[in-house]
Amino acid sequence: MKYLVRDKILAIGDDYWIEDERGRHAFLVDGKAMRLRDTLELKDPAGQVLVTLRQKMFALRDTMTIERGDEPLATVRRKRLSLLRNHFRVTLVDGTELDVSGRILDREFTVEYDGELLAHISRQWFHVRDTYAVNVVREDADAALLIAVAVCVIRMAERDRDGD
Repeated sequence: MKYLVRDKILAIGDDYWIEDERGRHAFLVDGKAMRLRDTLELKDPAGQVLVTLRQKMFALRDTMTIERGDEPLATVRRKRLSLLRNHFRVTLVDGTELDVSGRILDREFTVEYDGELLAHISRQWFHVRDTYAVNVVREDADAALLIAVAVCVIRMAERDRDGD
C-alpha cells in the first residue's frame, strides 16, 4: 500500500494528512507547537493517536523515539561506523533492528529487516516536487510505524544538513 506525503508542510505546529493511494485520508500528522522538543503525533482518521514521535533531548547523537500509548516502541539513530552518511538504525523495544539507507534528503531510501524490504520511500511515483510516497511492501507490516520511521529519518537528516 502506498501512502502519499506532502513534504513542504513538515513544520512543527502544522497538521497535515497522509493519504492512501486512493486519495483517502489515512493518517493525520499533528505537529505539537510550543514544546521544548520536536514532537509529532500520527493519528488515524478518527483522531486516535497511533504513535508519537519525539526528539530525544539529552542524547550524544541525534535521536528520536517512537512511542505507542506512552510506551517506547522504537529508537531511531544515525548508524555509527557507517561509511554511508544516509544510514540509520531503528531499534524496536524487543531488540529487533531495522536498517534505513539510501538518499534520505532526496526521498529515495528503503527500510529493511534482516535484508527483507519492508518499505520503499520514493518521489519517483509523483510529478509534484514536494511529494513522496511511502510504499509499505509487506501486507502484515505496521504502516504507522514505517511512516513514523520515514518522517523521523527525514527530520534528522534535515537537521543535520541545516546544522541544528
